[in-house]
Amino acid sequence: MVEVAVCFPVFLLILMGIIEFGRAMSVNQMLNSASRIGCRAAILDGSTNSSVTSLVKQHVTSTIGCQQSSVSVTITVTSSQSGATLSDVSAASTGDMIKLNVSVPFADVSWSVKDWMGTSTIRGQCSMQHE
Repeated sequence: MVEVAVCFPVFLLILMGIIEFGRAMSVNQMLNSASRIGCRAAILDGSTNSSVTSLVKQHVTSTIGCQQSSVSVTITVTSSQSGATLSDVSAASTGDMIKLNVSVPFADVSWSVKDWMGTSTIRGQCSMQHE
C-alpha cells in the first residue's frame, strides 16, 4: 500500500506529461499543415491577406477544435527584387517570398490542466515563392 501511495502519483504525473507532449506535437503538425494550405492559397494570383487568413483560421478550427479568435495568422511578403516588405499578398509578383506564421495558445488546445504551460504558444510556419 505504501509503495502504491508513493509511486502512483508520480506515475500519473509522467503519464499526463506524455499525453500533453503528444498533444503539443500533434497540434504543431496541424498548424504546419494549415500554414502550408494558406501559403499555397497565398501564392496564387487574386488572393488577399484577408482571404488567406480566413482560410487558415477555418482550417485550424476544424482540425484542432479551438476558437477562431485564439488563432493568430501573420503573413509576410518580401519582394524578390528590392527586398522590401509588401503590405498584401495581392501586391506580390512572381518570385516574391510569402511567409505564413500560424500560432495558437497552448492553453486553448491542452487536454489537461490549462495553466501549467503558462502563456506558451504553439507555432506552425511555411514559406513559398509567388507563382
